Amino acid sequence: MPPIEIIAQAIGIIAMFFNIISYQSKKQSSVIALQLCGGALFAVNYLLLGATVGGVLNILATIRAVIFLFKDKLKADRLPWLFGFIACFIAIYVLNFTLFGKEPTAINLIIELLPVIGMTALSIGFRLKSAADVRRCGLVSSPSWLIYNIHAGSWGAIICEIFTLVSIFIGILRHDKKIR
Repeated sequence: MPPIEIIAQAIGIIAMFFNIISYQSKKQSSVIALQLCGGALFAVNYLLLGATVGGVLNILATIRAVIFLFKDKLKADRLPWLFGFIACFIAIYVLNFTLFGKEPTAINLIIELLPVIGMTALSIGFRLKSAADVRRCGLVSSPSWLIYNIHAGSWGAIICEIFTLVSIFIGILRHDKKIR
């Protein structure tokens, strides 16, 4: 394995840690802050591995997290922010088949749409009011990325999404459901 790939995988493992623990936070701002760190590191991870779309989507995820961390000041709970991010995600999807040169086969059109769905779901969760909302939206986001990563053969990202799903379910049980 080339040194750049070893560095990329190490960065991906650190990113995985941030994303997994984010769902254990009680406060929405903590979930978002940890997701910000994970997204920034995953952007570097994907770009080092030559996965341009994953890298660009994670750069947008980092920007999105910063904006939603300061959502009161930036009025990020307003719909134009959400629609702006969704438009950016769709633009990346289109660029993937034009500028980035991905072949637009039926399977590629479907598989490459999954991270867009995942990013959109989490953007909706960040716009809502609670950590529970973020966790619920993570139940759409994480499986979308998991399927995408399985297709791409990215083992680190696959493991991250499996652990993230487990973390979401634990967070739901710990914070969102009253056990009697």
